Amino acid sequence: MRNFIITVDGKRYEVGVEEVGETAPAQPVHAAPASPAPAAATAGASGTKVLAPFPGLIKNLLVENGASVKKDQPILVLEAMKMDNEITSPCDGNVSFNVAKGSNVESDALLAVVG
Repeated sequence: MRNFIITVDGKRYEVGVEEVGETAPAQPVHAAPASPAPAAATAGASGTKVLAPFPGLIKNLLVENGASVKKDQPILVLEAMKMDNEITSPCDGNVSFNVAKGSNVESDALLAVVG
């Protein structure tokens, strides 16, 4: 097992990864510089879009549609690879969901608009 420390949105996570089966010889990986996950994109006067950072299942909506939310307040739970991930509001405003509990979403899917 190999242990890694990963930082996501300023939160630090320690992850253990287990190797399974036979692996090919290690090859150098040349990756482009990491860019921030598209958690939110500005949408002009209509509000700020909240986009899915990865594909997953909408496990729970944490606030009512139309509710007033604060910046960084969790608004929904997105399950991916059997892990629950809280998606937070990018700004203060009223939330308008574009998804329902139990729906599957792809990366960059519009989850909600806060404005």
